Amino acid sequence: MADTLTITDNRTGKQYEIPIHDGTIRAMDLRQIKVVPDEFGMMTYDPAFMNTASCRSRITYIDGDKGVLLYRGYPIEQLAEHSDFLETAYLILFGELPTEAQHQQWTKDVVHHTMLHTNISKLMEGFQYDAHPMGMFISTVGALSTFYLDAKNIFSSESRRLQTIRLIAKVPTIAAYAYRHSIGRPYNLPDNDLSYAGNFLNMLFRMTETKYAVNPVLERALDVLFILHADHEQNCSTSTMRNIGSSQADPYSSLAGAAAALYGPLHGGANEAVLRMLAEIGSLKNVPAFIKRVKGGDGRLMGFGHRVYKSYDPRAAIIKRIADLVFEVTGKNPLLEIALELERIALEDEYFVARKLYPNVDFYSGLIYQAMGFPVEMFPVLFAIPRAAGWVAQWEEMLLDPDQKIARPRQIYIGPATREYVPREKRR
Repeated sequence: MADTLTITDNRTGKQYEIPIHDGTIRAMDLRQIKVVPDEFGMMTYDPAFMNTASCRSRITYIDGDKGVLLYRGYPIEQLAEHSDFLETAYLILFGELPTEAQHQQWTKDVVHHTMLHTNISKLMEGFQYDAHPMGMFISTVGALSTFYLDAKNIFSSESRRLQTIRLIAKVPTIAAYAYRHSIGRPYNLPDNDLSYAGNFLNMLFRMTETKYAVNPVLERALDVLFILHADHEQNCSTSTMRNIGSSQADPYSSLAGAAAALYGPLHGGANEAVLRMLAEIGSLKNVPAFIKRVKGGDGRLMGFGHRVYKSYDPRAAIIKRIADLVFEVTGKNPLLEIALELERIALEDEYFVARKLYPNVDFYSGLIYQAMGFPVEMFPVLFAIPRAAGWVAQWEEMLLDPDQKIARPRQIYIGPATREYVPREKRR
């Protein structure tokens, strides 16, 4: 016998049996419950979708209480240690880790599409000199839909695979060009002899040298950061990707919308907020006073706590180890000692432990990016590059899911009842 939830209407005594599947009930099953006979039916009210599952997915699993993050069943710790970003992207997009032959072909396909059309480069040259790199990124990704008209063939598996390869290949180039534009330097063409992360560093930082010498520690650090940010279940930007895609928009337009959601300071700008907080604290001697203000409600401990994780974010532990390696190359970020002291206090102080305010992925990532030479304006762009893999995987899964229709949430109307129109000259 299937599990059910019995709901009793105390007004009428009538009982409703609601089927339970995968630990959830379908919101549409509540429509059979009516307050008055001719109404639409019972709805749920869930601002910000705090407890609403909008899809069934095979891509990413999170257990926030236990600090578990899996991509297609593989623990994030194992992927960060043994995999590279392109292999992880293949896993997220296609469901399985590639064989050696598949990995070589996948890498070859991506490398083949790293170049941008000359007109895309010209488009980016038209932005104001001080344009925000993320604004340039969003606009340019959206503009790709005007160059690849075949992207509208969203129900062709061949077309979807081609657009996927194009996006994974071109988002680092767009990001690097946005950075170079922001500092007034000419664009560097991709170097297809380098790795995915190495080529990105080349396009960002190569000056007049014929061949850019990639530092292997920084290359690996960036690759691991890309792996950690590749997907994270149904967050704000991923839900946006699915919502836009539900109207059968092409992947470039959908991804531009997802990137716009990521642009917000509560999402892709969180690590910048951490750096601002550390800079405002200024020195170790000011940490106790800052902690006191936070406890008194006058301030917020940025980079701690998470909407999903109620224990230590598994990505934060990996990033902390990566940070140590990066700082051996770049020198210690002067804000690191403040960060370490804040972490120590938060993990020991009952006030923070009781509220489950553990460090999250944003706490150390900004320190690493800053040490590598990235301005804070680039942080959300660096987030968007790897997340493109997750966005596209989520978009395609939504597209092929027979349960999915165009997204159209309901509302609870609390405005005026029906009113008669009053001519302007009679209004008071």
